[in-house]
Amino acid sequence: MEPLTPDPTELAPLRLLVVEDDPELGSLLQEYLGAQGYQVDLEPNGRAAVARILAEPYALVILDLMLPGEDGFGVCRQVRPLYHGRILMLTAREDSIDQVLGLELGADDYVRKPVEPRVLLARVRALLRRDPVPVSVPPAAAATPARAAAPAVLSLAGITLDEGAHEVRVQGEPIDLTEAQFGLLRLFLRNAGVVMSRQELFSGLRGIDYDGQNRGIDLLVSQLRARIGDDPAQPRLIKTIRARGYLFVRPGEEPRGDG
Repeated sequence: MEPLTPDPTELAPLRLLVVEDDPELGSLLQEYLGAQGYQVDLEPNGRAAVARILAEPYALVILDLMLPGEDGFGVCRQVRPLYHGRILMLTAREDSIDQVLGLELGADDYVRKPVEPRVLLARVRALLRRDPVPVSVPPAAAATPARAAAPAVLSLAGITLDEGAHEVRVQGEPIDLTEAQFGLLRLFLRNAGVVMSRQELFSGLRGIDYDGQNRGIDLLVSQLRARIGDDPAQPRLIKTIRARGYLFVRPGEEPRGDG
């Protein structure tokens, strides 16, 4: 099949993640979309996909419904509160209930299998043109633009976060963070010394209520600890406070927690 001419309105290369456990279909989509100017990663496992979506700045995720580890519904439920990119679900089922459920969980669109690559490409392009939230925008700022504070430079414990430049440095060295990681660190620095519950973190990142089940925040905290050099086994900066939430420790404070 001849590749279509890349859409001139796209800002390439945008990163896409194809979550598909059928190796033949996954490779086909990766190759075809890659030929259109996108940078495409492939992930066959649903549980691993959750970690990748929260850790990498993907503009769009193509998500199969039937997956090992965690099905597409579970993946969507876990990442949607923290991920601002587009989600396009793939389903071999004809039952409209599945399609409605996927959309209610936060998917932006769906395509039925067998997949016609040209149709999928058209859907991808349409989603990426739909009032996109840039992957570099912090979640807190994207969720509540009218109430967002003026850009500031936050500095604590050797970490400097420049909101205006969207830059983070640890001991003077720049590090790369996803939008969700940047937004979480911003919340911690703005509320250093205060225990923040999962509900408060969810609300601060996305302006929505925590359902008590989603473990995306815990995974995001673990990833952020690793990015800023805070030993996950014995963290000194981001402490887990049992039954309460998380605390970013101010220098000189040694709160009791679970690590």
